[in-house]
Amino acid sequence: MKKLAFTILASLISLSFFGQEITGQWNGVLKVPGAQLRLVFNIEKTANGISATMDSPDQGAKGIPVSSSSFENSVLKIGISQAQIEYEGTLGKDNVIVGNFKQGGQSFPLNLSKEKAEKEVLIRPQEPKKPYSYYSEDIIFENKKAGITLAGTLTLPKQDGVFPAVILISGSGPQNRDEELMGHKPFLVLSDYLTKNGIAVLRYDDRGVAASKGNFKTATTADFATDVEAGIEFLKSRKEINKSKIGLIGHSEGGIIAPMVANQSKGIAFIVLLAGTGIQGDQLLLLQQQLIGKASGASDEALEKIKSSNIKIFDITNKSTSTEQLQNDLTNYFKQNPDTEKPAGMTDDEFIKLQIQQIATPWMQYFIKYNPAPTLEKVKCPVLALNGEKDLQVPPKENLAAIKSALSKGRNKKVTAIELPNLNHLFQECVTGSPQEYATIEQTFAPVALTEITNWIKTQTK
Repeated sequence: MKKLAFTILASLISLSFFGQEITGQWNGVLKVPGAQLRLVFNIEKTANGISATMDSPDQGAKGIPVSSSSFENSVLKIGISQAQIEYEGTLGKDNVIVGNFKQGGQSFPLNLSKEKAEKEVLIRPQEPKKPYSYYSEDIIFENKKAGITLAGTLTLPKQDGVFPAVILISGSGPQNRDEELMGHKPFLVLSDYLTKNGIAVLRYDDRGVAASKGNFKTATTADFATDVEAGIEFLKSRKEINKSKIGLIGHSEGGIIAPMVANQSKGIAFIVLLAGTGIQGDQLLLLQQQLIGKASGASDEALEKIKSSNIKIFDITNKSTSTEQLQNDLTNYFKQNPDTEKPAGMTDDEFIKLQIQQIATPWMQYFIKYNPAPTLEKVKCPVLALNGEKDLQVPPKENLAAIKSALSKGRNKKVTAIELPNLNHLFQECVTGSPQEYATIEQTFAPVALTEITNWIKTQTK
């Protein structure tokens, strides 16, 4: 759910030079899940030997300092402790440095050469191209509760009339209106398909993302729900929209938000939960970590150790009544249980601080503690819940069962729950379901899922 952040910080490098020509500009492309980042090492001689800087052109960063470096016996080593970054590569006779880039415990190949680095062109055959066969209008609407404006796109069938409409609600992490991630634009593909089938679609940039205002970092799932409510009011103001046939489609975290909004806003005609969750956040994260870890090749022993630690961390979080208390309790826990696998060059205190920063955010605290079941029990409108069989982020069996159970407890009989074979969390046809596959798959949204969603909505809006 939460996507990986590769932020590169900067300092001055001092390299030991042993015979081989290491000076000059070294270029490479770092391929990480969901992104390709060009990196440049600028190495030059100085009065004291060798110095260098690192650039990340795609992040607009230049002159990046490092905390440790060396070049001995053809091996280049660079460390940036504050960002948990390590690079090690060997300079060969072909004037190419073959190595690996590590950050946050994960390792990715990164080769460097004097040639200009070019990103690999990704093939995304489903991505629609302009001119579209329907109306597409960039719009702005206001969330008066939050005092912010949100920017998005409204697509409408080209013929005259009033149309049923849906709002697309993105998953966790800062997302633009296309829910762009891993080189894919799922919401662009979904909105294109729905609009061609006579359904108006509103999709928008998350608060604080792209053209939308507000602060994403301080917001919780409940705050994002108010953004959706503002989108509903916007749709009701448009003459092209059938006000009695407005529905919500939420993906991942969006599948938590949709039931919240359905209970708060009058007249929601239906909701679609795409890999929505039915169990409490801490339990979801434990399942997710185990499944993804296993798919990544982690040993049972390592996974059990991670699970045991996370159970204790989540228990501390669930019992906390304030961020200050949580920070203090987590500090005590991490000091009593030091992680022997902390990144090289990082002190214990620095590593503890980093771990606490990841857990003690408003969003993470809310997510860990939130149980969607009581909210689902109150939903009275028709519900379609879809999950991919190979979804490792929101495991289908546990979550679909919990969703159906909660809706049944609330006596909602207008429920359709389907586990779609061979699809992952992004509803792509896949092999393993691992997030590492997302970017390598050309397909953005499986046709079977698009058809299932569209046909079900048409049935609800007849």
